[in-house]
Amino acid sequence: MPRSIERSNVQWPTVAVAVAIYGGWLAATAWHNAVPWPVLVAIGGWLLAWHGSLQHETIHGHPTRYPAINAVIGFMPLSLWLPYGSYHRSHRAHHAAAVITDPSHDPESRYRARTDGLAALLGRLQSTLAGQMIFGPPISVVRFLSGEARWVVREPARVLRDWVPHLTAVAILIAWLDHVGLGLARYILTFVYPGMALTMLRSYAEHRADLASPGRAASVERGGVLGLLFLNNNLHAAHHESPSLAWYRLPEYHARNRARFVDLGAPIYRGYGEIVRRFALWSHDDMIHPRHRGTPS
Repeated sequence: MPRSIERSNVQWPTVAVAVAIYGGWLAATAWHNAVPWPVLVAIGGWLLAWHGSLQHETIHGHPTRYPAINAVIGFMPLSLWLPYGSYHRSHRAHHAAAVITDPSHDPESRYRARTDGLAALLGRLQSTLAGQMIFGPPISVVRFLSGEARWVVREPARVLRDWVPHLTAVAILIAWLDHVGLGLARYILTFVYPGMALTMLRSYAEHRADLASPGRAASVERGGVLGLLFLNNNLHAAHHESPSLAWYRLPEYHARNRARFVDLGAPIYRGYGEIVRRFALWSHDDMIHPRHRGTPS
């Protein structure tokens, strides 16, 4: 679908998702005491991962033609730790990277450039799906904050632009959590951590350094209910080839181009059950990027 047509009107399916996420979050936090822990973890994790998918849509120009409105829809930091401005810049750089997956070019790469030391150890911890979902959330937060600390020296104005509005919004969220009696530690354990773990299930096998497909991306074809959670970003080769396409247009685009993606060597997994069976305890790839293997830093 031509870009001008795609963005000609408000995309109401995405607006409906935004209403469901924010309404669900308010309800889940307000009535958290009425919900058993396991159920709260399931609800909280779903909402936080779904919100990350919504933010991804807004970064790619949805659900309106007005970037400022899209940013307002995606801005609220339900995850607490990631400023929207930083995510926006990082994700756009990911799509524009000269070598997607190479950590020297791609800020969202799971691969590492070091073959020794702590970085290599953390890469090994995250090499399996289980390791990625268990250890990936705290590692990702610490890695991101360490990078932001370095940017304070290099571009303090940029850091202030990202963090002042972010921390203001975080203060409002924490005030709401205090008002409803949901402690910060419990919120992190029942919303933020499981939400990040679910997101890492999606991202675990979506890129490989040795692929020639669009964005060096794979696809999980039968997302099922997780397809809704990830807003069809599981069809990752289709998304990388047409990143401005709205999430509800991706299944048709994937189906139309599936044979070509296969010809390009893009892996197509049947569903997330296959991802779990193949990679729960076995590595998806060597987490040292091919361009950096054998060269200790």
